[in-house]
Amino acid sequence: MSDQRLPADWPAGVHPPSSESFERTAVSWLFDHLPADYRMHGVLSRHPVALSRLARQHVAGALEGARQGYRAARVDLRDVLPPHAIDQVMHAYLAEGRRMAVALRAIEVVDDALRATATQRTPET
Repeated sequence: MSDQRLPADWPAGVHPPSSESFERTAVSWLFDHLPADYRMHGVLSRHPVALSRLARQHVAGALEGARQGYRAARVDLRDVLPPHAIDQVMHAYLAEGRRMAVALRAIEVVDDALRATATQRTPET
């Protein structure tokens, strides 16, 4: 394996693109960021770029949902929750938003690497 510099956002569980196990570890890691039922779709395991695209869109959507939820939570919940509970909900939105933003950056770098790897191969017929 060559000495390869990985982006700062590269996930710890994914081997470098230069390794033979890159795609296998990338697929496993990407599935961990999706609902379990996505594993039933064999096409996603067979075509890691399709999986990374789907994961990228899924996590981006979840991040946007968390941002929208954060913006509206105080108003939406003020009549049904006590102030301390609303503060806890806001904290949950912040924590999950940060976690999803980190995951999205990592998915993006893995997606970029998978796409670069895919362009080096000839398509199956």
